[in-house]
Amino acid sequence: MTISTTKKLAGIAGAALLITALAGCGTAPEANPTSAPSGDAPTVVEGFLPCLISDAGGWNDKSFNESAKNGMDQAAEELGVEPLEFESANDNDYAPNMETAISEGCTFIVAVGFKLAAATAAAATANPDLQFAIIDDYADTDFNGETDAPNIKPLVFNTAEAAYLGGYAAAAWSAESGVNKVGTFGGMQIPSVAVFMDGYQLGVEKYNEDKGASVELFGWDMATQKGSFTGGFDANDTAKQTAQGVLDQGVDVILPVGGPVYQSAAAAIADSGEQTLMLGVDSDLAVADTSVTDITLVSIMKAIDVAVHDATIAAAAGDFDPAPYIGTLENEGVKLSSFHDFESQLPDGLLDEIAALQESIIAGDITVESPNSP
Repeated sequence: MTISTTKKLAGIAGAALLITALAGCGTAPEANPTSAPSGDAPTVVEGFLPCLISDAGGWNDKSFNESAKNGMDQAAEELGVEPLEFESANDNDYAPNMETAISEGCTFIVAVGFKLAAATAAAATANPDLQFAIIDDYADTDFNGETDAPNIKPLVFNTAEAAYLGGYAAAAWSAESGVNKVGTFGGMQIPSVAVFMDGYQLGVEKYNEDKGASVELFGWDMATQKGSFTGGFDANDTAKQTAQGVLDQGVDVILPVGGPVYQSAAAAIADSGEQTLMLGVDSDLAVADTSVTDITLVSIMKAIDVAVHDATIAAAAGDFDPAPYIGTLENEGVKLSSFHDFESQLPDGLLDEIAALQESIIAGDITVESPNSP
């Protein structure tokens, strides 16, 4: 559903500096956006009412819905307004929730995820005086390379860049353990999911190239764009079976991509009895869900909260800009989290290597090319 479908479109001082580097070069955004300084309240145009509509994952997905809600809530607090937030239980709720948001006077509506593209495009077309934003999609429902309406702002992320670092780290961990096998699987096969898997594969390949290693990847092939998918984003038996199918290949690191499906991966890991680790996506999973902290090596993050916060603040001030926001390593829209308790167990020199790779990507010396990048 994104433009990418149609294509659609220094010196590293050492491990002590890496956490800052991995959180994005320079000063990274906080887990939640920082409130405006006291006495410097943001401008709010008369009648401004921000609203947020989740996808079926719900507000407690420990992933992009929850992150979007955090960003909206923080912006609303700074603005001194009460947002309306509509939680979708299933796909059938998207259009009704959008209609309700409009009928209740919402003036700026943020839709969370590509599944809301059709509802967002229809609502924006029918209500040209309202303003919309959509996460992980361009709302290009006719695939002509352009957002369907001029009052929709896409909030998209080139997650391949951060996933490249995650793939390199996963390969290094597996090579150090002697297993030399890593895996991945996704929810639905859409660009915003596959872009993680592309970057992950490229990172594994970079590690093999740099180290003369032979770490294998299971669950995804970027060349053919084929791999293991659950067909949805629910943590259910299908997701657990999909995770198990990848684990059965003998991997000791797995990347589940798709909100709550990480829960199914964790359950499959627990059943296996093996010392397998996983990578989180969207949020810092080791912090967001402490039940999986002990098996989460690192997370590939998107600053969805910051993007929603900033877009809301701009719209409130009358400065809505429909130009797409694209999160990158350079602008800190994507990043790798801390390794938390695993930092002390990493292969020697890995932190410096990842930080150097990040700097090379930002400088343009390394180009992470994914057919699913925005």
